[in-house]
Amino acid sequence: MREVNASEEQEQESSEWNVRELSGSEFDELSAASRYGGFQQTSEMAALAQSDGMQTQYVGLVDSHDAPVAGALVAFSQGRFGVEGSLWLGPLCNGNNREQMTALTEGLREAAEQVHAISLTCWPNQVYCVRDSQGKAMAEPNDEMVREYERLGWKHAGFTRGYDALMNRWNYVKDLREFSNAGELLASYAKNTRRNVKIARNSGVEVRRLNRSELNVFHDICELSSERQHFANRSLDYFERVYDAFGDKAEFMVAEVHLDRYLQSWEEKLAKFSKDVERLERSLEHTKYPDDVRKKLDTAQKNVESARRRIEDANERIARDGEVVPVAVGLFMWHERELVYFSSGSDDRYAKFYAPTALQHEMMSRCLERGVTRYNFYGISGVFDDPEDDGRGVLEFKQGFNGYVEELPGEFTLPVSKLRYGVSDLAHKPAPLALGGFSHAWRDADLRGVRLSGTLYVLCADGVCFRALPL
Repeated sequence: MREVNASEEQEQESSEWNVRELSGSEFDELSAASRYGGFQQTSEMAALAQSDGMQTQYVGLVDSHDAPVAGALVAFSQGRFGVEGSLWLGPLCNGNNREQMTALTEGLREAAEQVHAISLTCWPNQVYCVRDSQGKAMAEPNDEMVREYERLGWKHAGFTRGYDALMNRWNYVKDLREFSNAGELLASYAKNTRRNVKIARNSGVEVRRLNRSELNVFHDICELSSERQHFANRSLDYFERVYDAFGDKAEFMVAEVHLDRYLQSWEEKLAKFSKDVERLERSLEHTKYPDDVRKKLDTAQKNVESARRRIEDANERIARDGEVVPVAVGLFMWHERELVYFSSGSDDRYAKFYAPTALQHEMMSRCLERGVTRYNFYGISGVFDDPEDDGRGVLEFKQGFNGYVEELPGEFTLPVSKLRYGVSDLAHKPAPLALGGFSHAWRDADLRGVRLSGTLYVLCADGVCFRALPL
């Protein structure tokens, strides 16, 4: 299935749209062809959701020839107040196309009603604003898209910054179309990042794929990062389910330091530097320019001391950790449109080996080999002007690869059962409702209310819903 371009979308606006459930293969073809496609909107993601006990459905919008033109993977799960539907980085639909959005929204609502869902929540994978690497807008934001969702009844959660617990609103991306080989790619990085790639290469860092039996290595290194950065790590079971659901489309990669090779390289350097010292000492006895020779000798002696320290450090590391040490990991998700750097971890004790940088360069190089022209570094906080921001280190690391920023519109929720959605929404609001006219005990309780169809529904702190007198 080929991607539908903007002019074709315009021509199709007058077509008759029908909604039907798609097969997994139909949906995967749609995802692969769509400019909004990603691994979260695929049959593999449906399999992952099902392994967690969720019910899934492919809701498709088809044209008069029954060909899918838009759609969404919806995952239904049990929430506190009932069933809730999620469209992770979906729908696969142009949010600016009123006819398609209207028809698809109605189809999604009907699908949700069939399973008695309270609401649907989506995180569209359509760019709201393109920004440069420093966060400056490069085009006008797509406010019309946001208004279209709101017109159809989707409630926007706002333009947030920071790390969302579920879906990123800010992503860092690199366009690979202009590069034909890894050398050209390397030359496009910032100076320090280029240097770090070379340091990793010269320090015995090698990248390989982990098999399923080695996923404990991946989990344990991610655990190191989660403890250091104060976030919850995923379970080993989750990583195993990702491996099983996505197969070759999910690559769990590890960067290992081969300390035996690292040690050998510094022993060879020590031998060379020692010969330099001997040669310069002999030269000093008969040179006409002793000051110049002393400067060179001083540098050579410092090189010898540096090499000895590196050798001592390498021997200590080998004694403690072994000759081959896994020090950085990354989960990379392949899609026809892009490669996503989805999850990662590293051992901070080996930070100076720059293994995470080596991982990025290796996987972008593989993109070039496979003809994938977009590399998605995934989430950043969206804060560019605060050096103390929690996400500053992540931002600066990704900026070193000289990409750009895509700001997404964020979260939208479509109420399906207005009463139950109102109660659910109310339960998450921090401010209690001021209830004049109720008894003293009710006024002092932690109560919240929602007004629907001329009736006040009151929610108590324990989640029990009461109906008050008609208003």
